Amino acid sequence: MRIALITGASSGIGREFARQIPKLYKDLDAVWLVARRTDRLKELETELDVPVQIFDGDLMRDYIYERIERELSRKRADIRMLVNCAGYGKSGVFRESDEKSQLGMVQLNCYALTKMIHMCMPYLSGGSRIINLSSSASFAPQPGFAVYAASKSYVRSFSYALRAELKERGISVTCVCPGPVDTEFFKTSGELPGKEKMLKKAPVEKVVHKALLDAAHKRRTSVYGVSMKSVRIGTKLFPSFVSTEIMRWINNI
Repeated sequence: MRIALITGASSGIGREFARQIPKLYKDLDAVWLVARRTDRLKELETELDVPVQIFDGDLMRDYIYERIERELSRKRADIRMLVNCAGYGKSGVFRESDEKSQLGMVQLNCYALTKMIHMCMPYLSGGSRIINLSSSASFAPQPGFAVYAASKSYVRSFSYALRAELKERGISVTCVCPGPVDTEFFKTSGELPGKEKMLKKAPVEKVVHKALLDAAHKRRTSVYGVSMKSVRIGTKLFPSFVSTEIMRWINNI
């Protein structure tokens, strides 16, 4: 069974990947959707013209992985595309922040993504693609968004290393690094800190469309928009401590 498996599929970028993947990849037998909100997943299922299997559960608890792995084995799944979108951000000065929300970011953004990929590895083969959702926040340390930026930096570094390891097996890994996107993300994170509020939020449809094209071309990184590409270049030109100070000024910390 040839499948696409998408985490964080109930909203935002993950939901948009679920909508667009069946239109671009016509040879899939099913799309597997993973997220906590069952009602959202069932609603999404009605929109898709491909068989859907729903895995509703919390990726910060082990039982959801056991369910998925059992089905992968039982159906002898061939994962043609694995998209890791589950995650969240929480802005604010670290010393003033809630411990649970900060540690939760590390667990979901880093641990869950790593566990999902490791579990799926036996079901990936030549031509399979992995898409990991990072962020433009990964380009430099971000005072005021410290743990989120660090967690997304982990995703980017891990994606690049994994890509190199899997190259000989013909499995590509693309790391998606969007800036602000017009989704529900900011209901959880809070609005962008400081002067970043001036940045225009990109349309989620265009961010995902570019990510899928970049994955199809086996590109290492997908960055949508001139402004975010400029940010990426800028952070490469300055030493890390300079980029950090610039972000501290931008975020009014």
